[in-house]
Amino acid sequence: MGKEQQLYYGKHGTPQKYDPAFKGPIYNRGCTDIICCVFLFLAIVGYVAVGIIAWTHGDPRKVIYPTDSRGQFCGQKGTKNENKPFLFYFNIVKCASPLVLLEFQCPTPQICVEKCPSRYLTYLNAHASEDFEYYKQYCLPGFQKNKGVAEVLRDGDCPAVLIPSKPFAQRCFPAVHAHKGVLMVGNETTYEDGHGSRKNITELVEGAKKASGVLEARQLAMRIFEDYTVSWYWIIIGLIIAMVLSLLFIILLRFLAGIMVWVMIVMVILVLGYGILHCYMEYARLRGEAGSDVSLVDLGFQTDFRVYLHLRQTWVAFMIILSIIEVIIILLLIFLRKRILIAIALIKEASRAVGYVMCSLLYPLVTFFLLCLCIAYWASTAIFLSTSNEAVYKIFNDTSCPVAGKTCNPETFPSSNESRLCPGAHCQFAFYGGESTYHRALLGLQIFNVFMFFWLANFVLALGQVTLAGAFASYYWAMNKPDDLPAFPLFSAFGRALRYHTGSLAFGSLLLAVVQVIRVMLEYLDQRLKAAENKFAKFLMSCLKCCFWCLEKFIKFLNRNAYIMIAIYGTNFCTSARNAFFLLMRNIIRVAVLDKVTDFLFLLGKLLIVGSVGILAFFFFTHRIRIVQDTAPPLHYYWVPIVTVVIGSYLIAHGFFSVYGMCVDTLFLCFCEDLERNDGSQERPYFMSPELRDILLKGSAEEGKRAEVEE
Repeated sequence: MGKEQQLYYGKHGTPQKYDPAFKGPIYNRGCTDIICCVFLFLAIVGYVAVGIIAWTHGDPRKVIYPTDSRGQFCGQKGTKNENKPFLFYFNIVKCASPLVLLEFQCPTPQICVEKCPSRYLTYLNAHASEDFEYYKQYCLPGFQKNKGVAEVLRDGDCPAVLIPSKPFAQRCFPAVHAHKGVLMVGNETTYEDGHGSRKNITELVEGAKKASGVLEARQLAMRIFEDYTVSWYWIIIGLIIAMVLSLLFIILLRFLAGIMVWVMIVMVILVLGYGILHCYMEYARLRGEAGSDVSLVDLGFQTDFRVYLHLRQTWVAFMIILSIIEVIIILLLIFLRKRILIAIALIKEASRAVGYVMCSLLYPLVTFFLLCLCIAYWASTAIFLSTSNEAVYKIFNDTSCPVAGKTCNPETFPSSNESRLCPGAHCQFAFYGGESTYHRALLGLQIFNVFMFFWLANFVLALGQVTLAGAFASYYWAMNKPDDLPAFPLFSAFGRALRYHTGSLAFGSLLLAVVQVIRVMLEYLDQRLKAAENKFAKFLMSCLKCCFWCLEKFIKFLNRNAYIMIAIYGTNFCTSARNAFFLLMRNIIRVAVLDKVTDFLFLLGKLLIVGSVGILAFFFFTHRIRIVQDTAPPLHYYWVPIVTVVIGSYLIAHGFFSVYGMCVDTLFLCFCEDLERNDGSQERPYFMSPELRDILLKGSAEEGKRAEVEE
């Protein structure tokens, strides 16, 4: 038995030896991975230089404010369009042209106007009437009534028709709007969501199909943005509720860990059960309703997702998905019932550790603040880089033209040869670009910007992991808890991480950033290959994406445990990663049994918080419940705030539970090392608490084998 044990340890490193001087995180340590620290400093300096260059050349107004066909801003002081803040499209239907995806501009004349059209009027009717003066303001600047109707429409001097429009984001769009949940086109109702007089589903489907032809992707984005503008404060309230629930759950977990875990398990099962029941009730309610048996395939994609809720097939799909999740969770709970008891003991110990280091619950706010800085700098730099080009004008024409798509000069185009070759062509603003060295380097600068964002974001996360690991390791290796704890364990761990291990954190985050950038490039190539017919290339791309996804997950797992070793021993990244990997391999059974079961329980806690807030948001934004009369704002798509609240609630819950997760991982590694360093005797006592020792070592086959070897 001893020979087999020696061979096993030989395969997976050397176990830790008893050291009477070891009392937890080492204070007398030196700087690690200095070269990576220097590289990080130089990269940050280069990143700042890129930001300065981008801010010098960029103009974010090109993204915020609309530009007419000549590239001039609408509504900007000191310009010809100072009193014309809105952009008007001659023929907005052409915005659905594939040219939009290539040129990022609608192939139709665009002018700045004082106000959007409020009347339906054709040029033919207005040409010889008193309405011409009203119509003239929507023609090209300087237009004179010296041509015939056919010539004016051929040359694109005026739009063929004016449609009542509403300004949104300083652009004129057809006046399709929602009023108290009803989608309106002018004064005509095309959709009703069930809170007033109700049409049958066949009429709803036909209305949705017609609406989807009008509501192109650009308008869909505008409507989503409009929903955010009227519901943002309710979204914030929902996120605050999620934060309060998460904090309350964590506090209760501190004092009632065992009870809270079982309550959490039961509540998750009940919430999923209610979801299944609700789906069945909706399915039964739609039985016999006209058009409710229309299939999802026949309906196709609709911009108004509420239409799908009037189909029985939708609720069947929801019911099946929730039932599968319910069955999986119940089966896992049945097979892991004994392991859950062990995991609860580990969570109880983590609760005591968090109780002695309560300020650790606030550390996610520091990580969140630093991540916001990274995101803000990356986003602003990306915007300035993308807007640091010059205006490029191209020839647009509806019919075939040999010079269509070529660059042109709007000042000289009317008298040029291209104008004579294509009488109906227009020279209008296409996009922003350039041919200088700086402009040719913009793609590389954008890639560098993305790479630095991943590097710095991973560095911030790594700093938080090392800080929390150092604080919780101080708790575990204190023989007399809490008397032997340092005065400020979290601040001490944070100072050690920045002072000694910036290079190691930079090394680990650099490895992860490289893999993430490669994954982004693979996603870009995959989008480009979707139109290709090369099946081998698609298969190879799928394999590469899968491999790098697995590699990223493995590096994250290895980095997390390496950071714990760095926090305890102060070794460099490679040494810490190797020691952590071998330690986990020597305790692989416990890793599978304990560590992952606790992750599963924490996932249930997140689902409980997210599900509770999500159900509350669903009932609120669909007017099922009201705090006061008509509290919920009228929305185009009520799923917009609901999805936002659900995602935000998950991120908030994940931030709180990440503290517990890091605590459990740290205590688990410390527990494994404690078993190797000590034997529980009076000379070599365990550092773990008696409660943790009793339940973790009870019935352990490996401990039984060790006892036989020692005997």
